[in-house]
Amino acid sequence: MEVELRSGGFRLAGYVAHPPVAETRSPVLVLCHGYPSGALPAEATGRSYPALADRIANEGWRVITFTFRGCGTSTGDFSLGGWLDDLLAVIDQAAELGETRGVWLAGFGTGGGLCISAAARRPEVAGVAALGAPADYSDWARHPRRLLQHARDIGAITDPAFPAALDLWTRQLRDIKPVDDAALMAPRSLLVLHGSDDESVPSFDARVLGDAHGSAELRIISGAAHDLRHDPRAVAILLGWLDRERHGSRPSPVET
Repeated sequence: MEVELRSGGFRLAGYVAHPPVAETRSPVLVLCHGYPSGALPAEATGRSYPALADRIANEGWRVITFTFRGCGTSTGDFSLGGWLDDLLAVIDQAAELGETRGVWLAGFGTGGGLCISAAARRPEVAGVAALGAPADYSDWARHPRRLLQHARDIGAITDPAFPAALDLWTRQLRDIKPVDDAALMAPRSLLVLHGSDDESVPSFDARVLGDAHGSAELRIISGAAHDLRHDPRAVAILLGWLDRERHGSRPSPVET
């Protein structure tokens, strides 16, 4: 079911998948895409996520997925702080869709890092799955003009006057640090899933995130690249983690 979500003055295009057998209080998963990769235009970002939401919903979850500002048909222009605000706003609106027994987050790439940061700011979030997530955004912060131009090239920023202040836009890239926030969200559940051959975010970032949290479930998939959304092994691990979270079982930290 397509829905419209709100984030400040922006409209976010969303999709909600309900479990086939309705529970009185279903667990909710907010599912986040990453920053557009390669030459993919921002308007095409997130198109495959409703299908993943439907698959997860079949396992007993109510799933909310959406496109961040500047992507898909959502309004606004890309900024890392704006994306974090979007996620926090969606978390706040999750309860409006019906009674729930908890909210979990799962995200890929940049979205995965922001899920950790959002959980650090929202104590009601029960757990996070971060797939291919960076420990920080320092690489972007070192080359903000390059990132800004790329965002314009792919259509994630369309307003020629945005950002109004480049230094403030850049500061968000330094100030939002999933590695610091992983420690703040502990001891809540954290799955850190990464590909050993990730060409965009080194697998070392996954180990750093896991260490910062202290009791994360760390999984390194041999031979996997950055696009874990389309890796069946990654999806299977995510579904397994969600099943354990739904039934209240939590294994010891493990690395594979």
